[in-house]
Formats: sequence, C-alpha cells, structure tokens
Amino acid sequence: MVWSGTRAFRTYDLIRATAPLLFVANLAQILCPSDYGKEPMNRRHFIAAGGIVGLAAVQGVAPGSVSAAPSEEPARMKLGDQTAPTNDVHLRYLARYGVRNICGYPHIEGDRLYATVDELKRMIDMAGNYGINIDCTAPPFLESTHIDVEKHPAVMLAQSPQRDRDIESLQTFIKNCAQAGIPCIKYNMSILGILRTGWTPGRGDAQYHTWKLAEAHPDPPLTRAGHVDADAFWERITYFLDRVIPVANEYKIRMACHPHDPGVPPEGYQGVSRALGTIDGLKRFIAIQESPWHGLNFCQGTISEALYNPGVEIFDVIRYFGSRKKIFNVHFRNIRGHRNYFMEVFPDEGDIDFVKALRVYKEVGYPYMMMPDHVPLAAADPDSLQSFAFCYGYIRGLIQSLNSTG
Repeated sequence: MVWSGTRAFRTYDLIRATAPLLFVANLAQILCPSDYGKEPMNRRHFIAAGGIVGLAAVQGVAPGSVSAAPSEEPARMKLGDQTAPTNDVHLRYLARYGVRNICGYPHIEGDRLYATVDELKRMIDMAGNYGINIDCTAPPFLESTHIDVEKHPAVMLAQSPQRDRDIESLQTFIKNCAQAGIPCIKYNMSILGILRTGWTPGRGDAQYHTWKLAEAHPDPPLTRAGHVDADAFWERITYFLDRVIPVANEYKIRMACHPHDPGVPPEGYQGVSRALGTIDGLKRFIAIQESPWHGLNFCQGTISEALYNPGVEIFDVIRYFGSRKKIFNVHFRNIRGHRNYFMEVFPDEGDIDFVKALRVYKEVGYPYMMMPDHVPLAAADPDSLQSFAFCYGYIRGLIQSLNSTG
C-alpha cells in the first residue's frame, strides 16, 4: 500500500465536505486496484518520486523477555511488502531497500477476475530480475473496499448466482497460482472497508490516520447491503469457505484472510456487523474449516485495534494463532490507543513493543513475511515512499538484531 498524495488528499477533502465527522478511510478505493494495470494510483499503486528517502533508525533492544526463551535457531520470518504496481520502477525501489519477498499483483488482460498461469509467470520473472520472490498474490476483488464502491460485491452481498461465478474465478486463480509456484493468496471479506474518522498531527509533518468511535456518525446510515447481522455475515463467510478451502487443500495454497478494520460494537456500524473484528470472531473463523491452508493475513495493527490493552494483550494473541500455524502473513503495524480510539503511527513509537512482538513470532516458528501496510501521511512525502522506506529498514534491522542476540 502506498498512498498517492493527490488521491489521498482529494478523497479526504471530498469526505470532509460531505460528512464532516466521518472519514471512511476506504484505503482499498485509494490504495487497492479494482483491476490491475488500469488504475494509475490506488491502495497498492504509487508514482516514483524524487527526493531523499528516509533512512531507517533501529532502536536498541529493551530489557525484558517473553515468557518462553527464544529458540537458538535463527528467525525464519522475512521482510516483505505488499505495495504496487508490480512493475520495473517499483521493483527497483523495493530492491534498493533490501526487500526480497513481496505480495505481487499480475497484470490481468480484460475483465477476468483471475490471472492466467502465463500472467503469473511473467510477474514472477519480472520480479526475479531484481532478486525478488513473489511469496503471495491477491485476486482483483475481495479487497478492503467499502461495499458502496465495490465493483464485484456479489460474494459479500450473497447475490447468487453471481457469487458462485466469482467464487469459481477464485478457484481458477488458486489452481493457476499452484501451477505458477505462488504459495499464498490474501483476501478480505469486508462490507465496510476501512473506517477512520480523520487525522491526528504526528511527529514532524506527519499525519496519523485516526479512528474515534465516539465521533463516528455514519452517513449514509445504511450501505447498499442493508442490515447484515452477525448470523447473516457468518452465513456468507461459511458459504465462501465451504467452496474455496477444499480447492486450496487440493492445490496446497495458503488462503490468508484479513480481519475487519476496525472492530465495531456488537450492534454494528452502518447496519453491518463486523464478524472478523474481534479475537473471538477470528478464532471462530479459523475453526470453520479444519485445514492447514486456511488462515489469516494477520494484521497486527488491526488486531491491536480490537484490544482494550494492546500493549499487553497482543503477545498472547500472536501465540494463539501462531502456535496453531494460522498466521500466513503479517502486517507489522503499530498503533497508539486501543479499541474504539486509536491512531496509526510509525513502528518505533506505538504502544506495541515491536522487539518483544518479533521474539514471539520467532517463538512460534513463524516463517513468512513481515510487512508494513498503512503508514502515516506527510505532505512532503506525497507518495509515502519515505515512510515505507523507514518501515522497511526498521523491520529489517529488527530481524537482523533478533538473529544476532536471540
């Protein structure tokens, strides 16, 4: 995810004018492509910008340790990334900062909801030219998009027979990923997208995306989905998993679902329950299909947002899902605050001790990518290239330090 300064500020001005007390940071609209290769700037897209890219400052390891002694084996996790587009310009940018493993996005011809094997292999070959591996990919739907702007809403609206056709496209995508050698697919099951109420000034000229439930007044009060209570949401999730995970089992592709960002009260928001917005909801989700290929895109930022004391509670949540091998990818993001009121900050200044968190990921044997997802916005860094570079260096330094000190 790389913010386009133009798109981000334009969207903010529009929403501020029409709904002063609600900033729905529909990051998928801004930052996720609806179809690959056609949107010039969105959640995954960026425009390479000149200027100095901020270097990472790695903090020293604080005293204290997790409850279990760290393993003597080296940490298996890797610095990763999910920004886009997956093209030569962006791949050179990632290689510059030592990013060697990414979630990549193939160019898909036409309106298909899946990439062909050839399209996937072209992406793999292009990344390989820069020493970068494609460890994950995503379909051009089931994104973190608000349902009112989603182009392919049938799965989340329970609109048969179209949802069956969309699910069939995902089944084909799974098969093609297996043939091309891409081991993981990330996706969302979202109706409300990503909710935020505005910005909080941060250090220097940074602005931090903020959610304050007490100041959130949904406008409109309902989405086009109407009222979707918890039972209805679970029915849609189960319908999807019952048809997708058996195919993932057959082809041995990890399916990594992102939690709802953020959780909302049980009565819902804009008429919609957020089934995947609590830890209990995520526990229920992974139990629907007993499969080693069914798990989470474990957004540590989003999961911290679901906790009342995240600086204390997050480590046991990592242990719960990590010990069960249900963490397939990690969004390594920090927050300041707690459930119902938080802001997204730089990784070195939040309430979560990232050194301790990384030790817990090592403790549970987590072997996949650790990546930034959302970063603070700054007018002087309109495409967030500096902010992401800081995060890459910070995460890479933490992993190297962990391997040096245990």
